[in-house]
Amino acid sequence: MNIVLFDEPATRIQLLPFTFTRPAAKIRIGILTIDEKWNRWLESQPSYLTEEYLTKKFPARSAEDNLLINGALCPDENLTNALKNLRPGEGLIKNGSRLALRSKSANLNYFDKADLQEYAGDITLIDQVWKIFQHNAAQLRIDFKLITAGRNSNGIDDKHTIVYNEENIFTEEGVTTKAAVLNAEDGPIYLGKNAVVQEGALIKGPFALCEGSHVNMGGKMRGDTTIGPYSKVGGEISNSVIFGFSNKAHDGFLGNSVLGEWCNLGADTNTSNLKNNYETVKLWSYTKSGFVDTGLQFCGLMMGDHSKSGINTMFNTGTVVGVSANIYGDGFPRTFIPSFAWGGASGFSTFQLTKALDTAQKVFARRNVLLDDTEKEILKHIYESTSGNRIWEKK
Repeated sequence: MNIVLFDEPATRIQLLPFTFTRPAAKIRIGILTIDEKWNRWLESQPSYLTEEYLTKKFPARSAEDNLLINGALCPDENLTNALKNLRPGEGLIKNGSRLALRSKSANLNYFDKADLQEYAGDITLIDQVWKIFQHNAAQLRIDFKLITAGRNSNGIDDKHTIVYNEENIFTEEGVTTKAAVLNAEDGPIYLGKNAVVQEGALIKGPFALCEGSHVNMGGKMRGDTTIGPYSKVGGEISNSVIFGFSNKAHDGFLGNSVLGEWCNLGADTNTSNLKNNYETVKLWSYTKSGFVDTGLQFCGLMMGDHSKSGINTMFNTGTVVGVSANIYGDGFPRTFIPSFAWGGASGFSTFQLTKALDTAQKVFARRNVLLDDTEKEILKHIYESTSGNRIWEKK
């Protein structure tokens, strides 16, 4: 079967700002992105049904026999077996949400003609941004078993690194550790290919450090945390997900937060993840164009791709930052910062597209990645489509 991961339109909006630049299936949760999970569970490389402006980078592939799967849906053994047993024209739903469909065409309209059955099992559907960190610990454990099954760890060969419950620690080829503490008593620790753990780092599982990423000297990784590939982190991080190619290299606290790709948090940037009155956190909703109650007592920063903060930036509880925003200055900026905003608590102006593209090109070059015309067109679309959120432009 041809696997196609589709963006449910309502869910895609709820997952902004992260789905501005990617299909929902490209969200990282646990060790892997959702599409990487399905690739392993179904042993097939998926394609994507997503917004038109993303299709050049993330094209759909159709065949005579297609399995369409909700791109925000995380696989497990029972769900995978149920999908394999679908016959042409059959689909699965759960509490009104479309989960999957076996169809002769990669077209969501075929759901209207399908024999839809209510799936009886439990599911993990990432249909809100805060569910990325909320379900990260559980997904870390699932991915750890999936990735390490039948394989041997490369082990820890540094005599000055202290490990607890070493059988729950897996290191890929090229991993380096120096005088660190790795505690996997409460959950697994995964260190990806060529990952580096520097002197004095403290790591508590569940935790994943993906390929080519670094935990800097003295970094405190408090568990339930994923650091995606080619990122550098330091300071204190708790129950957070960094998708990849992003840096939080210096001191400062990041908790119950999600950072996209190509982000950078300046030295001593701090996020609040708990309100002083201990009330539940409200978060900006692109669906509502207003704030919604997450029902969570702990919720920090949601930052879209290409956004940056200057040194000593303070983010209040439940802050949402769009794509290509640049935040700096003293005081707490507002808790919704639109895409291509430039400024902070004292006010914002617009980060003009030409300058934003120039910055992105320089950042890509640092990782030997080309900012091609496809990437530029995506950023241009986001710049134009989010202008309504930059209320200062209307004055």
